[in-house]
Amino acid sequence: MTANISMIEKAYASLSAKIDNARKTLNHPLTYVEKILYSHLWDPALDELKRGVDYADLAPDRVAMQDATAQMALLQFMSAGRTSTAVPATVHCDHLIQAQIGAAVDLENAKEGNKEVYDFLESVSNKYGIGFWQPGAGIIHQVVLENYAFPGGLMIGTDSHTPNAGGLGMIAIGVGGADAVDVMAGMAWELKWPKIIGVKLTGKLSGWASPKDVILKLAGLLTVRGGTGAIVEYFGEGTKNISCTGKGTICNMGAEIGATTSVFPFDEKMVAYLKSTGREDVAELAANIAPLLTADEEVLQTPEKYYDQIIEINLDELEPYINGPFTPDLAWPISKMKDAVKENNYPDKISVALIGSCTNSSYEDIDRSASIARQALAKGLKAKSKFTVTPGSEQVRATIERDGQLKTLEEIGGVVLANACGPCIGMWNRVDADAKEKNTIVTSFNRNFAKRNDGNAGTLAFVASPEITTALALAGSLSFNPITDSLVTETGEKIFLDEPGGRELPLNGFDKGRGGLVEPPADGSTVEVIVSPVSSRLQLLEPFAAWDGADMDGLFVLLKAKGKCTTDHISMAGPWLRFRGHLDNISNNLFLGAVNAYTGDAGKTKNILTHEYKSIPEVARDYKLAGKSWIVIGDENYGEGSSREHAALEPRHLGGKAIIVKSFARIHETNLKKQGMLPLTFANPSDYDKIREDDISGIYGLKEFAPGKQLALRIQHSDGTKEEIMLNHTFNQRQIEWFRAGSALNLIAKGL
Repeated sequence: MTANISMIEKAYASLSAKIDNARKTLNHPLTYVEKILYSHLWDPALDELKRGVDYADLAPDRVAMQDATAQMALLQFMSAGRTSTAVPATVHCDHLIQAQIGAAVDLENAKEGNKEVYDFLESVSNKYGIGFWQPGAGIIHQVVLENYAFPGGLMIGTDSHTPNAGGLGMIAIGVGGADAVDVMAGMAWELKWPKIIGVKLTGKLSGWASPKDVILKLAGLLTVRGGTGAIVEYFGEGTKNISCTGKGTICNMGAEIGATTSVFPFDEKMVAYLKSTGREDVAELAANIAPLLTADEEVLQTPEKYYDQIIEINLDELEPYINGPFTPDLAWPISKMKDAVKENNYPDKISVALIGSCTNSSYEDIDRSASIARQALAKGLKAKSKFTVTPGSEQVRATIERDGQLKTLEEIGGVVLANACGPCIGMWNRVDADAKEKNTIVTSFNRNFAKRNDGNAGTLAFVASPEITTALALAGSLSFNPITDSLVTETGEKIFLDEPGGRELPLNGFDKGRGGLVEPPADGSTVEVIVSPVSSRLQLLEPFAAWDGADMDGLFVLLKAKGKCTTDHISMAGPWLRFRGHLDNISNNLFLGAVNAYTGDAGKTKNILTHEYKSIPEVARDYKLAGKSWIVIGDENYGEGSSREHAALEPRHLGGKAIIVKSFARIHETNLKKQGMLPLTFANPSDYDKIREDDISGIYGLKEFAPGKQLALRIQHSDGTKEEIMLNHTFNQRQIEWFRAGSALNLIAKGL
């Protein structure tokens, strides 16, 4: 029986009535996104919500957390005064396993090195009724797809690639840990009502084209900001020709266009996947209400009336893409890659090719990759590049071991890594490249920011499908096009690779392998959660101070960031993941990746008090010790990338008051608000240029702080001149109360 089946049955039983009420209120047919969102409103009294304008309170069905973010989320939840979670929730230990040698050794090293954290997460899960997935069980998004996602549901998760569950018809949204605390505490979850981008798919994929290429092409069309404030809803006959896990891949990488989430309508591919993963009960329930789990027919007939933007992609004409380097939206059709390598002087030799991850580790992905590997072995070829394979879950790993794909990939030179995030998030102890060496890697992952995978700024990371990545590993060359180019065997024979092929689902069903779920006891009241006061990994939280009721004066400029400043730049991952449960220790990585607009250096800034240039966290601590507060200035799409809550917690902890930028990425802006920070934008973006290194400023208008009302930044330059810059914000009244209280958690703890 499916986990939490009674909750799903209850949701489906009321869905028709809720959708009918929404149609009457809106007086028009509904998109699939509207059906899910309106049916999950906290207050059943419906009002029409304006897209991109109104905020709405929602009631998610469940919460999912990965181990790196769960630490801080659950430390916050412990302060919320609740005895158990109000909705089903799970923790997944996937982020803290460092890839180095191979699956077995790396997993054991992680269990030993992270024992304190794993023990904390398991005990706190047991205490509050949370399902705990042990290290090695798999990557959060793959495990959720296999066990918990269901068509028409609404889920939030403390990871930016939570939208992966959209492949099973669920609206799944990445959030910060404080949002998860709200929902687990039985409170409403707030979302700015999204716009809806309709992506119409026609035709059918063939040859080397794969589901990954749909989102790689879309990323090139929309860029990393094109989906901001919107949910992407796929529709059209082409959706029915893509496997459920292929849909998951597409939704997973919707995070790379800034989308709130992405979703596919319910279809037979989802039925097949649900049945294959042992959820026949959900498959039957969903099939019985299938018309409710897709856009209304009138929407599909005249989509231009109901979507804010429409993009059409013909799958018949789609060719494979390779995106990168340094940004997931730099999209190259494979036919143009050879020219791109020459024109941009990209290193053509591929150092490492990596397949798997939460984005592309399904049975279909691995089977298609293995079909290429089998050809290579038959023709005497092995990988010319180093080659790694990361199964997405223990279930996938056990099944591809049973069915032989794993052995085949190993025989061409593949090294199987643990069922974990590993190199995709920077948990990769890469020993084959110098820290400054310019080199190329190709992955089937989702992100490729500088230093993302291996901490090396000289690594150019390109993103492709698993089958293209496997072919490139055999060639060892970024400019290789398997559609047109040949490979040379050891005997000098030129051969061409046949098109990949593979099953969407295993013929003999899935093998669950070693499992890994620890169910919580029915009553966790006697469970003790121990956090050592001298631990370097875990630290109980102290509440942030409430606003003092005054405008802010005497603010230093800690940093003026130039160009891309992602959450990776603000709070690096990799080896820093070990401190995700210790706010003070992890704050030592604050802005180490950010580029100083005044100097061009990363991670360093000027201490106005001493005139020395030191690391940014050092200067922030100096200011805090001296009782001085500070602001940060940023560029466009500040906070792009991961849902990393620490990128908001660390500035707050070290004395930050406001982040003032040209524009924000959605999740990070909300995270800052939750922690009592002021995320503000320049009313005139060119005012960014007016901020000088030695400025001392103040933020005024806070006593009259109100939705839609501007604040003012008054600047005192070091030459004695003064000026005033107007600032915008997106705070609503509830969020203003978060600021006044010092954080959203402070309000929860007071029962407000």
